[in-house]
Amino acid sequence: MASRHGVTYPPGLTCYPSARSVQMSRIIKIAIIGCGYWGGNYVRLFDEIDGVRVAAISDKRESMLDRFRSLGPDVLMTTDASEAIRADVDAVVVCTQASQHYAVAVDALQQAKHVLVEKPLTTCSSEARELSASAASAGLVLMVGHTFIFNAGIRILKEYVDDGSIGDLYYLYSRRTNLGPIRYDVNALWDLAAHDISVFNHLVGSAPKWVNANGVKVLGRDIEDAGFATLGYGNGVQAHLHVSWTDPNKCREIVAVGSRRRVLFDDLRRIEKIRVFDKGVGVAPSTETPNYGVGFQMHDGDIVSPQVPATEPLKEQCLAFLKCVSEGCAPLVGGAEGEAVVSTLEAIDASMRTNGVRVAVNSDRPVAIPLYRPGGRVTG
Repeated sequence: MASRHGVTYPPGLTCYPSARSVQMSRIIKIAIIGCGYWGGNYVRLFDEIDGVRVAAISDKRESMLDRFRSLGPDVLMTTDASEAIRADVDAVVVCTQASQHYAVAVDALQQAKHVLVEKPLTTCSSEARELSASAASAGLVLMVGHTFIFNAGIRILKEYVDDGSIGDLYYLYSRRTNLGPIRYDVNALWDLAAHDISVFNHLVGSAPKWVNANGVKVLGRDIEDAGFATLGYGNGVQAHLHVSWTDPNKCREIVAVGSRRRVLFDDLRRIEKIRVFDKGVGVAPSTETPNYGVGFQMHDGDIVSPQVPATEPLKEQCLAFLKCVSEGCAPLVGGAEGEAVVSTLEAIDASMRTNGVRVAVNSDRPVAIPLYRPGGRVTG
């Protein structure tokens, strides 16, 4: 491993290729259901990738469909999601409101279509399990749009945790705040915390065992507009998150604190998205303290910022989905990972309803997520 400024870096931290093209032996045809903000991005990206054709777009609002008429007359535009799903397409991308994810995904799987569902997979863990089982039994790809897993900064953070560069992982925390966008079908935790839970699970390598949480309702509705939650993992690591859509300060931070280093990921920074603080404290044997032979060893080193490659996480996610569809491989963030996040959000809701009582997460399935290596080419 290379060493710079007294800090040892995992191999390949400063440079790795980004996927720029896709090579496939046949055209993969995509239907996109829901073409709001995220759906519009999927239309743009899949339209840019060679070997892929956006064949159908569905939205309940004709005005949203009108934005994509320039794609040409060969693209089916319809307000009926079922019509788009039953068109001549290989895969379906679901970008509707979260409460509609399950019904649309079920329809797509029943029509033998591969499915990419925006986060959260569903709003009910039993429905998430059903989707996972249905996809598995049919040999279809079911992938969940936890986009941050494909972020180059999160990849670097994952490498620091996995190779022991930060030492023993003590705890994690995150802040995800902004003024809006305000949702009407799910609370702020279901909308925003799904990102952080998926990253926490990715970094720790498992789903949490328990949560406790509190939420606040400040906009006069029976729905939480901000929330705080702590997640407890089986290895003793805890993770804390704060989300809000009523905070004037926009923040997208995730921090890992270890015995040797602290690593900060700030997705809003144009430069220095990752900062590594070569500082920490560990336990060391001692005969000079009254603590029964236990002492503490602190060190204070440099603060450095490894280069983060300029990639578009959503495009990396799209390419990963295409690779799974083309080659029949398992997705990095599949049904089991999506179910683990939904189960955690259910437990968070239950804890908020009981004023922060610790609640067990109804999922004992491990979430062993490997490193994603951007730049892989999709071949048929």
